[in-house]
Amino acid sequence: MPKSAGPILATGLISTVNRTVFNHEDMDWRILPATGLAAVGFSLFEKVWKEGAVILSWTVLATVLLTRINNQTSPVENALKWWNTGG
Repeated sequence: MPKSAGPILATGLISTVNRTVFNHEDMDWRILPATGLAAVGFSLFEKVWKEGAVILSWTVLATVLLTRINNQTSPVENALKWWNTGG
């Protein structure tokens, strides 16, 4: 399994859970195939420049954790809300 696949798959899972569980919206089924295509793309990119692909995949994960998408709160904001309310 390519080293960049883990962060990319985690990105897709976090995006899905943030949208459906924390923000109480409908499932966006486009996330799953997009995550799969991104994982394949990163695995091909890893054959060209391994270190760059791994660094970029971790950057993608960090960006998804910290950024609001479509006016939804970010996963970090949701985690802080959960933590402050006592879980």
